[in-house]
Amino acid sequence: MLAVYKKEMRSYFTTPIGYVFVAIFLLVGGAMFSYTTLYSMTSNMSAYFTYMMLMLIILLPILTMKSFTEEKKMRTEQLLLTSPVPITSIVLGKFLAAYTMFAGSFIFNSLYFLILYRYAEVKTGLLIGNILAMLLLGMSFIAIGLYISALTENQLAAAIGTIAVLLLLLGIGLINMLLPDKYWLRYVIDCISVFTRFQTFTNGYFDFASLIYYLSISGIFVYLTVRVYDKRRYS
Repeated sequence: MLAVYKKEMRSYFTTPIGYVFVAIFLLVGGAMFSYTTLYSMTSNMSAYFTYMMLMLIILLPILTMKSFTEEKKMRTEQLLLTSPVPITSIVLGKFLAAYTMFAGSFIFNSLYFLILYRYAEVKTGLLIGNILAMLLLGMSFIAIGLYISALTENQLAAAIGTIAVLLLLLGIGLINMLLPDKYWLRYVIDCISVFTRFQTFTNGYFDFASLIYYLSISGIFVYLTVRVYDKRRYS
């Protein structure tokens, strides 16, 4: 797994993808921070993290679209499938590399909030909750993107497919707002909506059920990716 992880991390910076992702992430994060806090003259961080959540739907597919499609394009997929490395280790290595890129960029981006401590009263617990929510959300989005990348041979198709699935997951939460308060379907949607689970953390509450939810989503899609390549190895 470590060898795959190092290979993937190296590939992000031997191709433009890693530089493009980091540059866009920091640029967008800085612009969002300036608009939602400095320009608005407020220490309320909910708008910033909500906008960044929406941006992840577009940015994270940039990371995951090449995870397996690149192997097919470079004709190295057969080497992976015939190597003595377990499929689980290959998938986890790619997953952790993509997550490292995202988490590193996001944590560095979050240093902007240190500026607020000088000019306003910042609720540290609320800030940590929002950061944790974004890290968990990013983890599940990367796992979904990795799975879709394993299903196609085209990077553009992988990116568009991932964006479509993530928009669908977000749309479920938005539809929920239109339902009557006591309608039973609203409770069901609340349980599966990534947006509702995200809001729990951003409101300053540590919800153990939401933590399990995001970890489960990540685990399920990593497992499905392993199954896709297990099937290819033995077919």
